[in-house]
Amino acid sequence: MAIASHTRRPLSMLRHFLENEASAGLVLMGAATLALIVANSPLADAYSSGLHAHVGPLSVEYWINDGLMAVFFLLVGLEIKREILDGQLSTWPRRVLPGISALGGMVAPALIYVAFNWGDPATIRGWAIPTATDIAFALGVLKLIGPRVPTSLQVFLAALAIIDDLGAVVIIALFYTSDLSVTDLALAGAVLLILTVMNRRGVTRLWAYLLLGFALWFFVFRSGVHATIAGVALAFTIPLAPSRGRPDDMAGSPLHRLEHGLHNWVAFLIVPVFAFANAGVSLEGVTADALLDDLTLGVAFGLLLGKMVGVFGCGFVAVRVGLADVPMGANKLQFLGVSLLCGIGFTMSLFIGLLAFANDPALQEEVKIGILSGSLLAGLAGWAVLRFAPRTARAMPPASRAGSRATR
Repeated sequence: MAIASHTRRPLSMLRHFLENEASAGLVLMGAATLALIVANSPLADAYSSGLHAHVGPLSVEYWINDGLMAVFFLLVGLEIKREILDGQLSTWPRRVLPGISALGGMVAPALIYVAFNWGDPATIRGWAIPTATDIAFALGVLKLIGPRVPTSLQVFLAALAIIDDLGAVVIIALFYTSDLSVTDLALAGAVLLILTVMNRRGVTRLWAYLLLGFALWFFVFRSGVHATIAGVALAFTIPLAPSRGRPDDMAGSPLHRLEHGLHNWVAFLIVPVFAFANAGVSLEGVTADALLDDLTLGVAFGLLLGKMVGVFGCGFVAVRVGLADVPMGANKLQFLGVSLLCGIGFTMSLFIGLLAFANDPALQEEVKIGILSGSLLAGLAGWAVLRFAPRTARAMPPASRAGSRATR
C-alpha cells in the first residue's frame, strides 16, 4: 500500500480505500455465489456439517461469526476513528450530507420492515436487518461502471457507509445484547480503562494493545454483549498520534499501521469467509409463499426501497434547504443511482440477521433470501441508473443560500 512520505502528513486513505474495497467487492461476490452453488449441490451436507464441526469449545461457524468478525469490526472501528479525526469526516461540512443521508437510510428501511411485520412478535425483532450498507459490494458495482460516476459521489458513498457501520455497531450493542454477566462486563470495562490510560500516556506499542485486546474480546464474549463489539472498542483506543521521536510521521502512527496491516486480510479473506459461511441458502423447497413471506418482503423492500428513499430523499432535502453541500459534478440521476447501491446490505445485514434470530434457523433462511434478493435488485437498479445516466444531466439543485460549497 502506498503511503505518504514520513515527512508529510499522510493523505486520506479514502482513495486507496475505494480502490481496494472495489476489488474486494468482486471477491465477496464470488464467495457468496460459491456458497449458493455449494449449498444447492451434492456438497450441501458436507458444507453444513463442516460449519457445525467443533474446533475446541466452539463450532467453525461460531469462530467465524464471533472470532474472525471481531477483526472485521476492529478494522471498521479504525476506519471510523481515522475518518472522524483525520479524514473525510473530520469537519462538520463534510459530515452533514453523508450523516443526514445515512440517518435517513437507516430509519426508512426499518420503518418499511416494521410495516410488513407489525404485530408479529416472532419477526419484529429483525427491524435493523435492512438498515446496513455493504461498502465492499457497493463499491464493487461502482468499479464495474468505471469513470462515469464522479469521485465526489464515490467519496460520499464511502463516508455514508462508515457512518452506517457506526450506526450498526450502536444498534448491535443496544438491541441485540441479552443475559449480561456483570462480572465479565466489569472485567471488560477494566481492560478498556487500561487501554484508554495507555492511549493517554502515549503508549504506541501495538503488541501491547493487541494483547489486551484479546483479553477484552474474551471478557466481552463471556459478558453477553456480542464479542465483535470488543473489536470496535479496541479500535477507539489505538493511538492516531505519531510515534514518539517522529512527530511528523503520521503515516507511522499505530492506528495507520494496524489499519494498513489488517485491510487486505479483512477484505480478501475474513469477509469472503464470512460470506461463504453464511450466504449458503438451500433453494430446495423454496416456494412462492416463502418468497412472499412478510419477513422476506420486509427485508427485501427495506433494502431496495427504504435505502433509496431514505438516502436520496434526506440527502436531496438537506441540499435544497442549505444544510449540506452539493457533491461536486454530480447530478440527480447519479445521486439516485448511488442511493440505490446503498441498498446492497449483504455483510452487516447477514450479521444482524444472525443475531436477531440466533435460535431460529428457519427465520435465518428467510432473512438470507430477503437480503440476497433485495441486495441483488438494489445492485442491478443502481448499476442501470448509473450506467445510463447522462453525464450532462441536470445537476442537483444547489442550496438556497449563496455560496454553497462543493464537497471535495
